[in-house]
Amino acid sequence: MKRTIHTDDAPEAVGAYSQATTNGDVLFTAGQLPMTADGELLDDESVGDQTRRCLENVEAILESEGGSLEDVLKMTVFLNDIDDFDEFNEAYSEFFDEEPPARSALEVGEVPKGAALEVEAIATVE
Repeated sequence: MKRTIHTDDAPEAVGAYSQATTNGDVLFTAGQLPMTADGELLDDESVGDQTRRCLENVEAILESEGGSLEDVLKMTVFLNDIDDFDEFNEAYSEFFDEEPPARSALEVGEVPKGAALEVEAIATVE
């Protein structure tokens, strides 16, 4: 059975979506922008700092369910500009240094709200 997830430690969902959903086995996050939990968009920060904020949001959602980034099976990364890949990857590797999840990274036409990137995760839960 599907259950929606909400935590005050990640940005509110602003639309017809949830921060994440789970069926009790697998958790799917919505795309996470570089926003603080109180809604401040960090679009003027470096790609590295935006990456860290996105991953901190994913981490907060997972932790609200008793999980961690170690439970992530797959990450999808949407970059505004593929030329930012190296800077993104350097910051990303700070979170996944051992046994990183599978990942796709691609350039898209435009990330919402003018951010440099958006990330989403699929993770296991217990």
